[in-house]
Amino acid sequence: MSFTPPVNAMHYLLKHAVDIDRIIDCDQHAELSHDLIGDILEGAAVFSRDVLAPLNGSGDQNPAQIKDGNVKSSPGFSKAYQDWVEGGWQTLSIEPEAGGMGLPQAVNSAAAEMFYAANMAFGLCPMLTSSAVKAISAHASEELKNIYLEKMVSGEWSGAMNLTEPQAGSDLGPVRTKAVPNADGSYAVSGQKIFITWGDHDCADNIIHLVLARLPDAPSGSKGISLFLCPKYLVNDDGSLGNRNGFRPISLEHKLGIHGSPTCVMEFEGATGWLVGEENRGLACMFTMMNEARLFVGVQGVGIGERAFQQALQFSQDRVQGRVIDQEAGAPIIGHPDVRRMLVDMKTRLMGARAICMATAAAGDLGACHGDEDVRQAAHAREALLTPIAKAYGSDIGVEVTSIGVQIHGGMGFIEETGAAQHYRDSRIAPIYEGTNGIQAMDLIGRKLRRDGGDAMRNLIQDLEGVALTCKSQSGVVFDQLEASLSSGIESLKTATDIVLNADEKHALSVATPYLRIAGDVLSGALLIKSAYSGQKAGDPYASSMLGLASFHAAHILPNANALLDAIRQGSTPIFGYEVGRLADL
Repeated sequence: MSFTPPVNAMHYLLKHAVDIDRIIDCDQHAELSHDLIGDILEGAAVFSRDVLAPLNGSGDQNPAQIKDGNVKSSPGFSKAYQDWVEGGWQTLSIEPEAGGMGLPQAVNSAAAEMFYAANMAFGLCPMLTSSAVKAISAHASEELKNIYLEKMVSGEWSGAMNLTEPQAGSDLGPVRTKAVPNADGSYAVSGQKIFITWGDHDCADNIIHLVLARLPDAPSGSKGISLFLCPKYLVNDDGSLGNRNGFRPISLEHKLGIHGSPTCVMEFEGATGWLVGEENRGLACMFTMMNEARLFVGVQGVGIGERAFQQALQFSQDRVQGRVIDQEAGAPIIGHPDVRRMLVDMKTRLMGARAICMATAAAGDLGACHGDEDVRQAAHAREALLTPIAKAYGSDIGVEVTSIGVQIHGGMGFIEETGAAQHYRDSRIAPIYEGTNGIQAMDLIGRKLRRDGGDAMRNLIQDLEGVALTCKSQSGVVFDQLEASLSSGIESLKTATDIVLNADEKHALSVATPYLRIAGDVLSGALLIKSAYSGQKAGDPYASSMLGLASFHAAHILPNANALLDAIRQGSTPIFGYEVGRLADL
C-alpha cells in the first residue's frame, strides 16, 4: 500500500495547537518561517514516501542476518541510509555548534513521524544516533567530542545504546558488565548486553556504542553504574578507522515485529572504551539519551498508527462487502456506519496523540531558546511532565489504532500479504522499550506529580481551563458541547490529581496507568479544541476539519475520563483485594 505523509495535519497542529510562532520569535530561530517549515516537511514527506516506505514490507519479510560476526541489513536499507546521510536528515534538530541545522524539536518530531510511519524499523537507527549525540554532547570530554561528534551528527557513524542484560531489564541495578581501567586512561569492558537495537549493521562506517558497566570498586545497585563509549572500530589519530574493537554481535533476536531492525545480543570481551561523564553516574548520563528517545517512541506510535490508518482508509474505499445503508448495491464498506466510526476514531486518536508529542517537543524548545528565565523554567517543567504522557499515550494509541486497522480489513487483515498485520506487530514494541508504559505512569506519579506537590500539573490544568473558556466565548451549539465535555474532563483530571497526591504510595501506584490515560485523553481533547478555535480565528481552510475531529473527541473519547476517575477512587482495593492464589483459577 502507498503512503502519503499527512503534511497538512502536521503543519496545522504546529501553527494552531502548539504555538510554533512563540519558538520562531526566539532569537535562536530568527531565520525560521512557516514557508521554510513547509519546505522541510515536504522534503521529509518525499523522502519517506519514495525512499523508506517501499522498503517497509520487504524489510519485514527479509530481516537482517548475522554472518561471521557481522550483521547484514535488510535489502535496500544500506542504500537508503546513504541517501539519508546525503540528504542531511540526521542533522535536523542538532545544534549548529555541533554541525546540525538547529531546527526546533517540534519540527523535527513532525519529520520523524513521517520516517517512522514509512519504515519504523529503519527509523530506529537514526533515532538512537541522535540520542547518543545528545548524551555525548552533554557529558563526554572535549577529546571524545572532537573525535566522534562530527561524523555522528552527519550520520556517517551511527550510535547504539547498551543497557539491558539478561538479568537487568527495566531495573538496571543488577548490571554486571565490568570496566577495568587500562594504563592509557581507557577501560577494558567485558560482559553481555541483550536487546541492542541496531547494535551492528552494514549501513554506517562505524557504530558508537554507549555502554553501562561497573568499575571494580563501584558500589552495588544503580548508584554504581558508569557509562562508557565503545566504538565498533577504533579511531586512529588522523581520524581514519583502525582495528575492530573487542565486541561482536553473537546472535539476533527473532521478534514479533520491526524485523528490519537488527536487535543484537552483544558480547564485550575486553573491549576498549572511554568513560563518559563521572564515575558511577552512568544512569544520569544515559537519561539524557533516554528522555529524548522516550518522546520519539511516542512519535513512533503515532507514525505507525498513521500508516495503519491510511491503509485501512484505502481498503475501506475499495472493499465491497454487504449492502451499505442508503446506497446502491456494490458500494464500498466505508459507507457502513461502524466502519466509518472506526476510521474517524483512528484519525481523531492519532491527531490528539500527535498534538501531545508536538506539545512536548515545543516545551523543550521554549526551555532551550526563550529569553525569559521564568518562561524557560516553566517550559522545562512542562516538558518533564509531558514526556511520560507523550511516550505512553502515543505508543498506546499506536497499538489501539493498528489493531482497529486489522479489524477494518476483516479476515484479510489477519493475512500477512495485506500488510495490516505488520503495522500491528511493529507497533507492539513501542509500549515496552525505553521504559515500559507502566514505568512511564509510575514516573508521572512519583517524579513528575508528587515531587513538586502537583504544581506542574496544576499549571497545565490552568492552561486547559483557558481552552475551555475560549469555547464559552464562541456562539453556537458545537462550541457549547465542546466546552461542556472538556470542562467535565478537566474536573475529572483535577479530582484524580488530588486523589493521587493524597494517596499512599500503594494506592497511587495502583492507579498510575488510568491516571496517565485521563491526562492523555483530556490533554489531547484540549489541544484539538484549541487548534480548531485558533484555526477558525485565523481563517485556516482546514479549521472545519479539525473542528469535526474535536467534536468526535468530545463525544467519544473525553467522556472516558469520568469512568477512569471511578477506578482511581477505588485505588488499590480491587487490585489487591483479589487473592494471588486465585488468579490461576477460582
